[in-house]
Amino acid sequence: MKKIAILTSGGDAPGMNNAVRSIVKTALAKGMEPYLVYEGYYGLHSGNIKLATEVNVDQYIAKGGTFIYSARFPEFKNPKIRLEAKKQLDNLGIEALVVIGGDGSYYGAQLLHEIGVKTMGLPGTIDNDITSSEFTIGFDTALNSIVENVDRIRDTMESHNRAAVVEVMGHGSGDLALFAGLATGAEVVVTSENIKSPKEIASIVKKQIKEMGKRSVIIIVSELIYDNLDKLSKTIEEFSGVVTRGMSLSHLQRGGVPTAMERVNSSLMGIKAVEYLIKGESGLAIGILNGKFTGTPILEALALPREDRHKFANIVNDLNQS
Repeated sequence: MKKIAILTSGGDAPGMNNAVRSIVKTALAKGMEPYLVYEGYYGLHSGNIKLATEVNVDQYIAKGGTFIYSARFPEFKNPKIRLEAKKQLDNLGIEALVVIGGDGSYYGAQLLHEIGVKTMGLPGTIDNDITSSEFTIGFDTALNSIVENVDRIRDTMESHNRAAVVEVMGHGSGDLALFAGLATGAEVVVTSENIKSPKEIASIVKKQIKEMGKRSVIIIVSELIYDNLDKLSKTIEEFSGVVTRGMSLSHLQRGGVPTAMERVNSSLMGIKAVEYLIKGESGLAIGILNGKFTGTPILEALALPREDRHKFANIVNDLNQS
């Protein structure tokens, strides 16, 4: 194998740049010519592909997001579009493609694998919802961002004897909410596996402040559970008698300097992807399982069930409410 390419797709995640850098430098060390595909699958189809040696990849080691950008491109579902994208690689003599992104990006990598492009997938998503890896690229940094912001919110809530509903990302996965809840001591954590009604939350808030004498209560909720945070907050306030504010951390969670562990894990995943390609492997999802960096067939990776976090959610809530 002499030429490989790298693209990032879907939502950006801190650590993507570290993975790209690692793949580029590992490829060069192995005598291969690495290329960068700009703007994801859209850029692949349009031929926005450049030699990686034209860029100083080291300058992005401490930068979040993705310096080769990302773009939504639903047209890639069309077989004709995929063949046209493959032709862009063929014209440059590129034999393999490393895709960094979420489950939708993985499907794209699998479809390219099926038409003869050697592919590897790296789990780039802050949501930690790629089940073939215990931790995804971006999760640790996003988690740290949430914890920092919740700590700040706690300061002002405590000063005024209030409660705060803080919505975090996750897109169906409650890991950001659960891990952040444990780290910050949030009195209530709500995920899709542990949904509570507004009245149930209000009852906990009332007990924490009126009976236990706390001056603040933090309620962390995963996105897509409650339609309206303001309405939820007003209901909690009405039934608890405690002034309650609602806020979404939104895209604050996505950006920022990648943490040390983020940089390490992303880099090691990139190295593993190149090693598998050198061995002639294709159609694999790179991940961390039982502390080891492994490759799982993409279709198998996408079919793996998510770990049930219901028990974990109960443990976090019981601990923080005691």
